[in-house]
Amino acid sequence: MGSLTRREVLTALVGAPFAGTLLSCERAPEIPLEGELLGPSESFGHHLRDPLPVSAWANAPTRRTEVAIVGGGPAGLSAAWRLLRRGQQDLRVVELEPRLGGTSASGRSAVTPFPWGAHYLPLPPASNHALRSLLQEMGAIDDARPAEEVLVREPDERVFYQGYWYPGLYPYAGASADDLAQLARFEARVASLVDAFQIPMRLSSRAPELLALDEIDAERWLRDLGFDSPRLFWLCDYACRDDYGLRLRDTSAWAFLFYWASRADAEGESAPLLTWPEGNGALVKHLGDALGDRQKLRRLAVHVREEAEGVRVLLAGPDGDREVLVASRAILAVPRFVARRLVPQLELTTEGFDQGAWLVANLHLQNRPPGRGVGPAWDNVLYDSPSLGYVVATHQRGRETGPTVWTYYLPLCQRDPRESRRALLEAEHEVLAEGAVRDLERAHPTLRQHLGQIDIWRWGHAMTRPRVGFLRGGARFHAGAPRGRIHFAHSDLSGVAIFEEAFDHGVRAADEVMAA
Repeated sequence: MGSLTRREVLTALVGAPFAGTLLSCERAPEIPLEGELLGPSESFGHHLRDPLPVSAWANAPTRRTEVAIVGGGPAGLSAAWRLLRRGQQDLRVVELEPRLGGTSASGRSAVTPFPWGAHYLPLPPASNHALRSLLQEMGAIDDARPAEEVLVREPDERVFYQGYWYPGLYPYAGASADDLAQLARFEARVASLVDAFQIPMRLSSRAPELLALDEIDAERWLRDLGFDSPRLFWLCDYACRDDYGLRLRDTSAWAFLFYWASRADAEGESAPLLTWPEGNGALVKHLGDALGDRQKLRRLAVHVREEAEGVRVLLAGPDGDREVLVASRAILAVPRFVARRLVPQLELTTEGFDQGAWLVANLHLQNRPPGRGVGPAWDNVLYDSPSLGYVVATHQRGRETGPTVWTYYLPLCQRDPRESRRALLEAEHEVLAEGAVRDLERAHPTLRQHLGQIDIWRWGHAMTRPRVGFLRGGARFHAGAPRGRIHFAHSDLSGVAIFEEAFDHGVRAADEVMAA
């Protein structure tokens, strides 16, 4: 690939208007922003594009196990957790990366743990017995009530709007009577749908009139119902960018309503949020700790095939070493586009499966830069930014002053993810870090004075995105059906990249294996 200019990189990541805003802030040269450029093992994983022939494993050592799980993200770890608790001890989890967790990965500094991806979990309903069981096992809930230390501490969120921080997420400052009336009408509409949309999504209604919502985008749905408040549209667009990495105009109206209604009660009140300093890294750590020596890290599954002796999984290491894992059953807990390459003989469809890219930056601060308006919250959102703002890793510990880590999230919402993915993976640390800092400086002008370093994580294939038509007429609900002795578990199968869906698919696949 040819080298991209700073303007081309920023335009691909945040769009031309905002890139122009960042580039217009040219200033005298400063001390370069220090930090690391991190991310998944792209080059190692790309060996799947042109894999070695099966014959290359002719003399590789062979090991046997009852269940082979390919993928150590939330879905694969959840499958292993379920199998272990149902008595199946003979299993192996194979993971490409040097650590488990997938997009729920986390890091740790001398100050605090912090997330590199997903960072919260809504309290699951009582009907979600398996996930409740996991949270009870972790001590996160007791008698169906969240433990105080994991319930998001007040103040939970604030929004930077027209130069000031305001409490909450909706920008009430200056809202007209019509703005507020539309907000109330929207909330009432969501409350009327809470029985139809449930987490996990397989429990949602499949009524034809609801499935038809997948054929239009969320913006059209709002306009068809007479909504036109810019503030409401901003809130709804923010929600789509937050959970899906999509703009309102590109999001399936079905998925849009699922976002709101599945987490609300009959009065429209949202479920309480649970979080940890390291975000959902706490969840995958608990799941991974149960594995012991059943995990095989830095192993790329290249071929998976069902044969008379079982399912053969051909593995490659980063140094060219090879081995064969033969299992009675295999669970592919990987994105759909990866599963299709692993088992080409099954001719898995990738129609409706869309992967978006994200940038996550962790800013290590020596102290807190001031801002105008209400004080710091856990979640800090900028109204006029393509980013989602930042969360504060030390917030749950009640540390309001002194060193901390801010985790900044930028979903790349362009319609062609290949363009933004290319820009993200080609860009240098300086360009990405400078873009993030300049974005935040609009709310915190003295940010650089407090910044120690800024580390960047590039997620080229971060999460599945529910574009218009992603349900494929309802076929999506059956995407996880097993093929012979090969089972599937990943949030891709739902088209909704949230921990609850990954966990549910892992549990479902484990139960299929046990039933077989």
